[in-house]
Amino acid sequence: MNSTKQNRIRLLIEIFLVSTRLGLTSFGGPTAHLGYFYEEYVRRRKWVDEKSYADLVALCQFLPGPSSSQVGIGIGILRAGIIGGITSFIGFTFPSVVALIALALVMTGLDVGNAGWIHGLKIVAVAIVAHAIIGMAKSLTPDLKRKAIAILAMLVTLLWQTAFSQVGVILIAAFIGYLLLKQEDDGGVVKSYFPVSKQVGGICLLLFFSLLVALPLLKEATGLYWVAMFDSFYRTGSFVFGGGHVVLPLLENEFVPTGWINEEAFLAGYGVTQAVPGPLFTFAAYLGTVMNGWQGGVVATVAIFLPAFLLVIGALPFWDQLRNHPKITGAVMGVNAAVIGILIAALYSPIWMSSILEVKDFALVVILFSMLAYWKLRPWIVVVIGALIGLVLL
Repeated sequence: MNSTKQNRIRLLIEIFLVSTRLGLTSFGGPTAHLGYFYEEYVRRRKWVDEKSYADLVALCQFLPGPSSSQVGIGIGILRAGIIGGITSFIGFTFPSVVALIALALVMTGLDVGNAGWIHGLKIVAVAIVAHAIIGMAKSLTPDLKRKAIAILAMLVTLLWQTAFSQVGVILIAAFIGYLLLKQEDDGGVVKSYFPVSKQVGGICLLLFFSLLVALPLLKEATGLYWVAMFDSFYRTGSFVFGGGHVVLPLLENEFVPTGWINEEAFLAGYGVTQAVPGPLFTFAAYLGTVMNGWQGGVVATVAIFLPAFLLVIGALPFWDQLRNHPKITGAVMGVNAAVIGILIAALYSPIWMSSILEVKDFALVVILFSMLAYWKLRPWIVVVIGALIGLVLL
Protein backbone atom coordinates (compact mmCIF):
# COMPACT_ATOMS: atom_id res chain seq x y z
CA MET A 1 0.00 0.00 0.00
CA ASN A 2 1.53 3.32 -1.09
CA SER A 3 1.78 6.34 1.17
CA THR A 4 -1.04 8.23 -0.60
CA LYS A 5 -3.55 5.45 0.13
CA GLN A 6 -2.30 5.17 3.70
CA ASN A 7 -2.71 8.92 4.24
CA ARG A 8 -6.23 8.80 2.78
CA ILE A 9 -7.21 5.88 5.01
CA ARG A 10 -5.82 7.70 8.06
CA LEU A 11 -7.76 10.82 7.05
CA LEU A 12 -11.02 8.87 6.70
CA ILE A 13 -10.44 7.17 10.06
CA GLU A 14 -9.87 10.57 11.65
CA ILE A 15 -13.09 11.93 10.10
CA PHE A 16 -15.01 8.89 11.32
CA LEU A 17 -13.68 9.10 14.87
CA VAL A 18 -14.29 12.85 15.19
CA SER A 19 -17.81 12.68 13.71
CA THR A 20 -18.65 9.64 15.85
CA ARG A 21 -17.63 11.50 19.00
CA LEU A 22 -19.89 14.36 17.92
CA GLY A 23 -22.65 11.84 17.25
CA LEU A 24 -22.25 10.52 20.79
CA THR A 25 -22.17 13.92 22.51
CA SER A 26 -24.23 16.36 20.38
CA PHE A 27 -27.49 16.87 22.24
CA GLY A 28 -30.14 19.56 21.81
CA GLY A 29 -31.34 19.42 18.21
CA PRO A 30 -30.05 20.89 14.94
CA THR A 31 -29.22 24.37 16.20
CA ALA A 32 -27.16 22.96 19.05
CA HIS A 33 -25.42 20.60 16.63
CA LEU A 34 -24.24 23.57 14.59
CA GLY A 35 -22.71 24.91 17.79
CA TYR A 36 -20.92 21.64 18.46
CA PHE A 37 -19.66 21.55 14.87
CA TYR A 38 -18.42 25.11 15.12
CA GLU A 39 -16.48 24.34 18.28
CA GLU A 40 -14.93 21.14 16.86
CA TYR A 41 -14.40 21.80 13.15
CA VAL A 42 -13.79 25.56 13.10
CA ARG A 43 -12.33 26.56 16.44
CA ARG A 44 -10.49 23.44 17.55
CA ARG A 45 -9.43 21.52 14.44
CA LYS A 46 -9.60 24.37 11.91
CA TRP A 47 -10.77 22.01 9.17
CA VAL A 48 -12.78 24.88 7.75
CA ASP A 49 -12.62 28.65 8.21
CA GLU A 50 -15.46 30.64 9.72
CA LYS A 51 -16.64 32.13 6.44
CA SER A 52 -16.75 28.78 4.64
CA TYR A 53 -18.57 27.28 7.61
CA ALA A 54 -21.12 30.10 7.62
CA ASP A 55 -21.62 29.73 3.85
CA LEU A 56 -22.17 25.99 4.27
CA VAL A 57 -24.65 26.57 7.11
CA ALA A 58 -26.50 29.11 4.94
CA LEU A 59 -26.78 26.62 2.08
CA CYS A 60 -28.01 23.83 4.36
CA GLN A 61 -30.53 26.14 6.03
CA PHE A 62 -31.93 26.85 2.58
CA LEU A 63 -32.15 23.18 1.50
CA PRO A 64 -34.85 20.86 2.85
CA GLY A 65 -33.67 18.14 5.21
CA PRO A 66 -31.66 17.86 8.43
CA SER A 67 -29.43 20.93 8.27
CA SER A 68 -26.90 19.76 10.86
CA SER A 69 -26.40 16.42 9.11
CA GLN A 70 -25.98 18.22 5.79
CA VAL A 71 -23.37 20.54 7.30
CA GLY A 72 -21.50 17.49 8.61
CA ILE A 73 -21.64 15.90 5.16
CA GLY A 74 -20.36 19.10 3.57
CA ILE A 75 -17.42 19.35 5.97
CA GLY A 76 -16.56 15.70 5.28
CA ILE A 77 -16.64 16.38 1.54
CA LEU A 78 -14.43 19.43 1.96
CA ARG A 79 -11.99 17.34 3.96
CA ALA A 80 -11.84 14.15 1.86
CA GLY A 81 -14.28 14.23 -1.05
CA ILE A 82 -17.58 12.38 -1.32
CA ILE A 83 -16.18 9.38 0.58
CA GLY A 84 -15.29 11.79 3.38
CA GLY A 85 -18.87 13.11 3.34
CA ILE A 86 -20.26 9.58 3.59
CA THR A 87 -17.83 8.77 6.40
CA SER A 88 -18.75 11.94 8.31
CA PHE A 89 -22.46 11.21 7.90
CA ILE A 90 -22.14 7.61 9.11
CA GLY A 91 -20.07 8.63 12.12
CA PHE A 92 -22.47 11.36 13.21
CA THR A 93 -25.63 9.34 12.60
CA PHE A 94 -25.05 5.72 13.56
CA PRO A 95 -24.80 6.19 17.38
CA SER A 96 -28.34 7.56 17.63
CA VAL A 97 -29.64 5.09 15.03
CA VAL A 98 -28.28 2.13 16.98
CA ALA A 99 -29.60 3.55 20.26
CA LEU A 100 -33.09 4.17 18.90
CA ILE A 101 -33.32 0.76 17.20
CA ALA A 102 -32.24 -0.91 20.46
CA LEU A 103 -34.66 1.15 22.54
CA ALA A 104 -37.52 0.43 20.15
CA LEU A 105 -36.82 -3.30 20.48
CA VAL A 106 -36.68 -3.39 24.28
CA MET A 107 -38.74 -0.41 25.45
CA THR A 108 -42.04 -1.22 27.09
CA GLY A 109 -43.59 1.94 28.46
CA LEU A 110 -40.26 3.45 29.47
CA ASP A 111 -40.79 7.07 30.54
CA VAL A 112 -37.71 9.22 30.12
CA GLY A 113 -39.41 12.53 29.38
CA ASN A 114 -38.95 14.02 32.86
CA ALA A 115 -35.55 12.56 33.77
CA GLY A 116 -33.20 15.04 35.42
CA TRP A 117 -30.21 14.14 33.25
CA ILE A 118 -32.22 14.90 30.12
CA HIS A 119 -33.08 18.34 31.47
CA GLY A 120 -29.40 18.85 32.20
CA LEU A 121 -28.59 18.07 28.57
CA LYS A 122 -31.17 20.60 27.40
CA ILE A 123 -29.45 23.25 29.52
CA VAL A 124 -26.10 22.25 28.01
CA ALA A 125 -27.61 22.94 24.58
CA VAL A 126 -28.44 26.51 25.65
CA ALA A 127 -24.83 27.16 26.66
CA ILE A 128 -23.42 25.56 23.50
CA VAL A 129 -25.65 27.51 21.14
CA ALA A 130 -25.11 30.83 22.94
CA HIS A 131 -21.34 30.38 22.81
CA ALA A 132 -21.41 29.51 19.11
CA ILE A 133 -23.64 32.47 18.22
CA ILE A 134 -21.35 34.93 19.99
CA GLY A 135 -18.33 33.54 18.16
CA MET A 136 -19.97 33.56 14.73
CA ALA A 137 -21.59 36.99 15.18
CA LYS A 138 -18.21 38.68 15.67
CA SER A 139 -17.13 37.85 12.12
CA LEU A 140 -20.48 37.67 10.32
CA THR A 141 -22.20 40.81 11.67
CA PRO A 142 -19.34 43.32 12.17
CA ASP A 143 -21.22 46.39 10.88
CA LEU A 144 -24.59 48.04 11.45
CA LYS A 145 -26.11 46.87 8.15
CA ARG A 146 -25.45 43.22 8.87
CA LYS A 147 -26.52 43.60 12.50
CA ALA A 148 -29.80 45.06 11.23
CA ILE A 149 -30.29 42.11 8.85
CA ALA A 150 -29.65 39.69 11.73
CA ILE A 151 -32.16 41.47 13.98
CA LEU A 152 -34.82 41.52 11.26
CA ALA A 153 -34.21 37.83 10.54
CA MET A 154 -34.58 37.05 14.24
CA LEU A 155 -37.84 39.00 14.54
CA VAL A 156 -39.41 37.44 11.45
CA THR A 157 -38.38 33.94 12.48
CA LEU A 158 -39.81 34.40 15.98
CA LEU A 159 -43.07 36.07 14.95
CA TRP A 160 -43.89 33.88 11.93
CA GLN A 161 -42.89 30.36 12.91
CA THR A 162 -43.78 28.32 9.84
CA ALA A 163 -41.96 25.60 7.96
CA PHE A 164 -41.07 28.06 5.17
CA SER A 165 -40.27 31.17 7.20
CA GLN A 166 -36.53 30.45 7.30
CA VAL A 167 -36.36 30.01 3.54
CA GLY A 168 -38.21 33.30 3.07
CA VAL A 169 -35.90 35.08 5.49
CA ILE A 170 -32.81 33.75 3.71
CA LEU A 171 -34.11 34.81 0.27
CA ILE A 172 -34.98 38.32 1.50
CA ALA A 173 -31.60 38.65 3.26
CA ALA A 174 -29.82 37.58 0.07
CA PHE A 175 -31.67 40.28 -1.89
CA ILE A 176 -30.92 42.97 0.72
CA GLY A 177 -27.29 41.90 0.84
CA TYR A 178 -27.04 42.05 -2.95
CA LEU A 179 -28.36 45.61 -2.94
CA LEU A 180 -26.56 47.02 0.11
CA LEU A 181 -23.44 44.97 0.76
CA LYS A 182 -22.02 44.08 -2.64
CA GLN A 183 -19.53 46.96 -2.63
CA GLU A 184 -18.18 46.18 0.84
CA ASP A 185 -15.08 44.17 1.62
CA ASP A 186 -15.81 40.74 3.05
CA GLY A 187 -12.29 39.42 3.30
CA GLY A 188 -11.80 38.48 -0.35
CA VAL A 189 -12.55 35.35 -2.30
CA VAL A 190 -12.92 32.11 -0.39
CA LYS A 191 -10.06 29.86 -1.53
CA SER A 192 -11.47 26.59 -0.23
CA TYR A 193 -13.67 24.54 -2.51
CA PHE A 194 -15.78 21.41 -2.39
CA PRO A 195 -14.25 18.65 -4.53
CA VAL A 196 -17.48 17.70 -6.31
CA SER A 197 -17.84 18.16 -10.07
CA LYS A 198 -20.87 19.77 -11.64
CA GLN A 199 -21.56 16.51 -13.43
CA VAL A 200 -21.76 14.60 -10.15
CA GLY A 201 -23.86 17.37 -8.63
CA GLY A 202 -26.23 17.32 -11.57
CA ILE A 203 -26.62 13.54 -11.35
CA CYS A 204 -27.47 13.77 -7.65
CA LEU A 205 -30.09 16.46 -8.26
CA LEU A 206 -31.60 14.45 -11.11
CA LEU A 207 -31.73 11.35 -8.91
CA PHE A 208 -33.40 13.32 -6.10
CA PHE A 209 -36.25 14.52 -8.31
CA SER A 210 -36.51 11.20 -10.15
CA LEU A 211 -37.08 9.31 -6.91
CA LEU A 212 -39.75 11.80 -5.84
CA VAL A 213 -41.69 10.92 -8.99
CA ALA A 214 -40.78 7.24 -9.36
CA LEU A 215 -41.37 5.98 -5.83
CA PRO A 216 -45.10 6.85 -5.64
CA LEU A 217 -45.60 5.33 -9.09
CA LEU A 218 -43.71 2.19 -8.07
CA LYS A 219 -45.77 1.96 -4.88
CA GLU A 220 -49.02 2.10 -6.84
CA ALA A 221 -47.78 -0.36 -9.45
CA THR A 222 -46.46 -3.00 -7.05
CA GLY A 223 -48.42 -2.50 -3.84
CA LEU A 224 -45.34 -3.65 -1.91
CA TYR A 225 -45.23 -2.66 1.76
CA TRP A 226 -41.50 -1.94 1.76
CA VAL A 227 -41.79 0.33 -1.27
CA ALA A 228 -44.64 2.23 0.37
CA MET A 229 -42.64 2.58 3.57
CA PHE A 230 -39.53 3.80 1.72
CA ASP A 231 -41.65 6.27 -0.25
CA SER A 232 -43.25 7.73 2.89
CA PHE A 233 -39.94 8.32 4.65
CA TYR A 234 -38.24 9.62 1.48
CA ARG A 235 -41.06 12.11 0.84
CA THR A 236 -40.96 13.30 4.44
CA GLY A 237 -37.20 13.85 4.25
CA SER A 238 -37.61 15.76 0.98
CA PHE A 239 -40.04 18.39 2.23
CA VAL A 240 -38.87 19.25 5.75
CA PHE A 241 -37.80 22.88 6.03
CA GLY A 242 -36.79 24.42 9.31
CA GLY A 243 -34.72 21.69 10.94
CA GLY A 244 -35.24 18.38 12.65
CA HIS A 245 -38.05 19.45 14.98
CA VAL A 246 -40.34 19.96 11.99
CA VAL A 247 -40.01 16.31 10.94
CA LEU A 248 -41.84 15.00 14.01
CA PRO A 249 -45.37 16.31 13.23
CA LEU A 250 -44.91 15.41 9.56
CA LEU A 251 -44.05 11.82 10.48
CA GLU A 252 -47.03 11.68 12.81
CA ASN A 253 -49.36 12.75 10.01
CA GLU A 254 -47.77 10.20 7.70
CA PHE A 255 -47.90 7.11 9.88
CA VAL A 256 -50.36 7.47 12.79
CA PRO A 257 -53.60 8.10 10.81
CA THR A 258 -52.74 5.24 8.44
CA GLY A 259 -52.43 2.85 11.36
CA TRP A 260 -48.83 1.93 10.63
CA ILE A 261 -47.98 2.88 14.22
CA ASN A 262 -50.23 3.78 17.15
CA GLU A 263 -50.15 7.16 18.82
CA GLU A 264 -48.84 5.80 22.17
CA ALA A 265 -45.83 4.18 20.51
CA PHE A 266 -45.22 7.32 18.47
CA LEU A 267 -45.24 9.61 21.53
CA ALA A 268 -42.98 7.27 23.49
CA GLY A 269 -40.52 7.35 20.61
CA TYR A 270 -40.69 11.14 20.57
CA GLY A 271 -39.55 11.22 24.20
CA VAL A 272 -36.73 8.78 23.57
CA THR A 273 -35.54 10.73 20.52
CA GLN A 274 -35.13 13.84 22.67
CA ALA A 275 -32.94 11.83 25.03
CA VAL A 276 -30.36 10.60 22.51
CA PRO A 277 -27.64 12.64 20.80
CA GLY A 278 -27.38 13.15 17.08
CA PRO A 279 -29.87 14.32 14.44
CA LEU A 280 -33.58 14.27 15.22
CA PHE A 281 -34.20 12.65 11.83
CA THR A 282 -33.05 9.38 13.41
CA PHE A 283 -36.53 9.23 14.95
CA ALA A 284 -37.22 7.37 11.70
CA ALA A 285 -35.04 4.52 12.96
CA TYR A 286 -37.32 4.10 15.96
CA LEU A 287 -40.50 4.21 13.85
CA GLY A 288 -39.15 1.78 11.28
CA THR A 289 -38.12 -0.65 14.00
CA VAL A 290 -41.53 -0.52 15.67
CA MET A 291 -43.15 -1.24 12.32
CA ASN A 292 -40.77 -3.87 10.92
CA GLY A 293 -37.97 -4.76 13.35
CA TRP A 294 -34.37 -3.65 12.98
CA GLN A 295 -34.54 -4.11 9.21
CA GLY A 296 -37.34 -1.55 9.12
CA GLY A 297 -35.21 0.80 11.23
CA VAL A 298 -32.34 0.60 8.73
CA VAL A 299 -34.62 1.10 5.71
CA ALA A 300 -36.37 4.06 7.33
CA THR A 301 -33.06 5.70 8.19
CA VAL A 302 -31.70 5.34 4.65
CA ALA A 303 -34.96 6.61 3.13
CA ILE A 304 -35.33 9.74 5.27
CA PHE A 305 -31.66 10.81 4.98
CA LEU A 306 -31.19 10.01 1.27
CA PRO A 307 -32.84 13.25 0.02
CA ALA A 308 -30.60 15.36 2.25
CA PHE A 309 -27.51 13.55 0.98
CA LEU A 310 -28.47 13.94 -2.69
CA LEU A 311 -29.37 17.61 -2.25
CA VAL A 312 -26.23 18.69 -0.44
CA ILE A 313 -23.91 16.89 -2.89
CA GLY A 314 -25.94 18.22 -5.80
CA ALA A 315 -25.90 21.82 -4.60
CA LEU A 316 -22.31 22.12 -3.38
CA PRO A 317 -20.46 22.52 -6.70
CA PHE A 318 -22.85 25.23 -7.88
CA TRP A 319 -22.95 26.97 -4.47
CA ASP A 320 -19.16 27.03 -4.32
CA GLN A 321 -18.99 28.79 -7.69
CA LEU A 322 -21.72 31.29 -6.85
CA ARG A 323 -20.40 32.29 -3.44
CA ASN A 324 -17.05 33.39 -4.97
CA HIS A 325 -18.66 35.43 -7.75
CA PRO A 326 -18.17 39.17 -7.10
CA LYS A 327 -21.85 39.95 -7.75
CA ILE A 328 -22.98 37.24 -5.33
CA THR A 329 -20.64 38.21 -2.48
CA GLY A 330 -23.05 40.75 -1.01
CA ALA A 331 -25.94 38.29 -1.17
CA VAL A 332 -23.91 35.67 0.68
CA MET A 333 -22.94 38.28 3.29
CA GLY A 334 -26.62 39.05 3.80
CA VAL A 335 -27.50 35.38 4.12
CA ASN A 336 -24.71 34.83 6.65
CA ALA A 337 -26.05 37.72 8.75
CA ALA A 338 -29.57 36.27 8.54
CA VAL A 339 -28.28 32.90 9.76
CA ILE A 340 -27.12 34.63 12.95
CA GLY A 341 -30.63 36.00 13.46
CA ILE A 342 -32.18 32.59 12.79
CA LEU A 343 -29.84 30.98 15.31
CA ILE A 344 -30.71 33.60 17.95
CA ALA A 345 -34.41 32.95 17.37
CA ALA A 346 -33.88 29.21 17.74
CA LEU A 347 -31.86 29.81 20.90
CA TYR A 348 -34.91 31.51 22.41
CA SER A 349 -37.53 29.14 20.99
CA PRO A 350 -37.53 26.22 21.37
CA ILE A 351 -34.19 25.78 23.14
CA TRP A 352 -34.39 28.42 25.91
CA MET A 353 -38.16 28.20 26.37
CA SER A 354 -38.09 24.43 26.87
CA SER A 355 -34.94 24.33 29.02
CA ILE A 356 -34.74 27.36 31.35
CA LEU A 357 -37.71 26.88 33.66
CA GLU A 358 -36.30 27.98 37.03
CA VAL A 359 -33.61 30.19 38.53
CA LYS A 360 -31.35 27.18 39.10
CA ASP A 361 -31.59 26.35 35.39
CA PHE A 362 -30.30 29.82 34.51
CA ALA A 363 -27.52 29.48 37.11
CA LEU A 364 -26.45 26.19 35.51
CA VAL A 365 -26.41 27.81 32.05
CA VAL A 366 -24.06 30.51 33.34
CA ILE A 367 -21.73 27.89 34.81
CA LEU A 368 -21.71 25.75 31.67
CA PHE A 369 -21.25 28.77 29.40
CA SER A 370 -18.29 29.90 31.52
CA MET A 371 -16.73 26.46 31.16
CA LEU A 372 -16.88 26.83 27.39
CA ALA A 373 -16.02 30.50 26.98
CA TYR A 374 -13.53 31.13 29.79
CA TRP A 375 -12.21 27.77 31.01
CA LYS A 376 -12.01 26.48 27.40
CA LEU A 377 -13.29 23.01 28.26
CA ARG A 378 -14.19 20.74 25.36
CA PRO A 379 -17.91 20.53 24.57
CA TRP A 380 -18.18 16.80 25.32
CA ILE A 381 -16.81 17.42 28.83
CA VAL A 382 -19.44 20.11 29.36
CA VAL A 383 -22.10 17.67 28.12
CA VAL A 384 -21.08 15.08 30.71
CA ILE A 385 -20.97 17.68 33.50
CA GLY A 386 -24.39 19.03 32.54
CA ALA A 387 -25.94 15.55 32.48
CA LEU A 388 -24.45 14.65 35.87
CA ILE A 389 -25.59 17.90 37.49
CA GLY A 390 -29.07 17.35 36.04
CA LEU A 391 -29.16 13.81 37.36
CA VAL A 392 -28.22 14.90 40.87
CA LEU A 393 -29.91 18.28 41.27
CA LEU A 394 -32.72 18.69 38.72
